[in-house]
Amino acid sequence: MGVPIAVTIAGSDSSGGAGIQADLKTFAALGVYGASVITALTAQNTKGIFAIHQVPAHFVAAQIDAVFSDLDVRAVKIGMLGNAPAIEAVAAGLDRHRQRNVVLDPVMVASSGEKLLRPDAIDALRQLISRARVMTPNLPEAAALLDAPLARDESDMGAQAEKLLALGAGAVLIKGGHGSGPESVDLLVEPDGRARFAALRVATENTHGTGCTLASAVAAGLAKGRALSEAVRDAKAYVSAAIAAADRLKIGSGRGPVHHLHAWW
Repeated sequence: MGVPIAVTIAGSDSSGGAGIQADLKTFAALGVYGASVITALTAQNTKGIFAIHQVPAHFVAAQIDAVFSDLDVRAVKIGMLGNAPAIEAVAAGLDRHRQRNVVLDPVMVASSGEKLLRPDAIDALRQLISRARVMTPNLPEAAALLDAPLARDESDMGAQAEKLLALGAGAVLIKGGHGSGPESVDLLVEPDGRARFAALRVATENTHGTGCTLASAVAAGLAKGRALSEAVRDAKAYVSAAIAAADRLKIGSGRGPVHHLHAWW
């Protein structure tokens, strides 16, 4: 069967806590070979993002063709795309190379508040949903994609996930990290049912890159041949443990990164 390979299509985080860097650390920690297609360069640290340079769409396409024509890619994680031309290049590339194990993390706003997707690109992002085996929006992203209020509870989360499912995604994993209560609850909604994944909330500010990490952990599971529900279960456990261990790192003076267990430490 060979080494499982996953590709991340996302932006670069110069501080190493999120984006391409978090994805590749997650792949490595979970025993998957990681390749990448970079859609944007950011000048950022644990305090915030100070500048963004978009990679031209034709060069995004060139990276996709170079990687996918050579490697036996078994799963794709999509993160920050930034603008409509990049989204269109990625959608065409997925079709060209017949990728089906696609995890779409609809990155729109950084945890520090900076917008990572142009407002005029939201419609294009909605068109990408039909290429996703699973999409992984957090509560603000789900609300923005649906032009709806923020979900207040699990009932609202389920209802919004169903609406996103109707847009063409194979499944929706709606993440409750921005919610309240003693547990952080994620809901996996598929056409034939739903599953609830919960973990106790951890009192830490070091949560930079958690969304990237969860989506890439799901992609790693799919690359290894796991069923989607198993990949999500394992990813939730991995991210929860990484958040619990995050304060060991003491990196930076802002919202530090999660601890990518077994990657380098």
